[in-house]
Amino acid sequence: MIASLVLHYLEDWGPTLAELRRVLRPGGRLIASVSHPFTDYAHRDPRPDYHATTSYTFDWAFNGRSVPMRLWRRPLHAMTDAFTAAGFRLAAISEPQPDPAAREAFPDGFQDLSTNPNFLFFVVEVPPSATGSGG
Repeated sequence: MIASLVLHYLEDWGPTLAELRRVLRPGGRLIASVSHPFTDYAHRDPRPDYHATTSYTFDWAFNGRSVPMRLWRRPLHAMTDAFTAAGFRLAAISEPQPDPAAREAFPDGFQDLSTNPNFLFFVVEVPPSATGSGG
């Protein structure tokens, strides 16, 4: 089983990761997307302490309406620590680049996405020898 989620909307990753770890069988994988900590620190409303977990809000235009969104930013070590504390093993960390075909569809944002870190993808897995209920 492979589970996928976006974590930067959660203040505390612990309960969510613990539950995912509980239901994944040994060898099961979780793919998570998070805002890149460098982008959050250096380019968007810089915070004075990279190592602090902090929240920020912004208004997201959705269906012609403005919707307030709250996101949580944390340093890279806090991200990896949360996965390992939940019993996962890190399989990969990726700084994805946009598909070249996106240049035509998103001409205004393509250059930024191509030259600045925006997201991290984590692939973590339940160690093969782990025991648990697993779904």
